[in-house]
Amino acid sequence: MQLLNSDIISEFIFQTSRSGGKGGQHVNTTESKVEFAFHVASSKFLTEEQKYLITQKLKNKIDSEGFLHLYESTDRSQHANKDKLIKKALKLLAAAMVKPKKRVPTKVSKAAKRKRVDAKKHKGKIKSTRNKKIDF
Repeated sequence: MQLLNSDIISEFIFQTSRSGGKGGQHVNTTESKVEFAFHVASSKFLTEEQKYLITQKLKNKIDSEGFLHLYESTDRSQHANKDKLIKKALKLLAAAMVKPKKRVPTKVSKAAKRKRVDAKKHKGKIKSTRNKKIDF
């Protein structure tokens, strides 16, 4: 399930705003915070299975309208923040589309059962010697 980076990026919606943090007066004059929105359900480049996996795994980042929201404001440059945000979004989407492997149930081996029972018996013998009753 490989994403075509340039194709999927064309569906991303970017918006800029002023961000807080380091930068002094520069922060007050430039819009360096980049916000990202992606409507998962209307994507042309994702299959229905991929859309389902993304909506299930990223449901805490998807709003009621079906938009995935992220933002980046760590750098003083809008372009650097946008590049970081694209990388973060692609990584997040790729991780969400990985199917979990089905668990194969296993049984405990006879040797492991025997070892556990022997350890319990040994511990019981140790504890039984602690409470010797004295008859008068």
